[in-house]
Amino acid sequence: MKLFGHPDSGHAFKVKFFLQWANIEHDYETIDIFLPRPHRPAEFLAASKFCEVPALIDGDKHLIQSNAILLYLAEKHGHFDSKTNRQKNLEWLVWEANKIGMCLPQLRADKRFEDSQLSEGARHWLLARYTHDSGIIDAELSDGRPFLLGDKISISDFSLSAYLMHAVEAEVEVPFHVGAWLDRLRTQNGWQHPYEMLAG
Repeated sequence: MKLFGHPDSGHAFKVKFFLQWANIEHDYETIDIFLPRPHRPAEFLAASKFCEVPALIDGDKHLIQSNAILLYLAEKHGHFDSKTNRQKNLEWLVWEANKIGMCLPQLRADKRFEDSQLSEGARHWLLARYTHDSGIIDAELSDGRPFLLGDKISISDFSLSAYLMHAVEAEVEVPFHVGAWLDRLRTQNGWQHPYEMLAG
């Protein structure tokens, strides 16, 4: 098994963190995502349909899209307790892709990369989206549960937390229960700061 990623990719981080947490043996290679796509390594280009990180090679399988990879790994390695558990995870992963997994990376890029700066209108809209989305997660965790689905960590936690680990770079406020949840995740097996974990 081999994962391709980059330290600036929260999507790659969620997969790498899960692999390390679950003690799944794998190789890892950093891909320079600032290189023109045709100049990236041939092995990566063959594995990644959209030429994006993360991409995962598992034997003769080439897997892309971070949440789809998480679903594959959870199923393969027995991290679903039941069909209900799988359905709840799937709901959160689909939600993440169109919600906080969309707005927060854009807000972070706006602060970090000169060529990704947003117009004032776009920034205002994305900040409103982030406030709403982080509020949804905060309300979900406000009943005292340690993780999104209850007492046990799930792939939903890995997915939704990925870019929130970079919230300081986006210069956004993290709600109280979300912040406590992120701190719990930082105590988990395999945790490293994203820049260290994905440095290669």
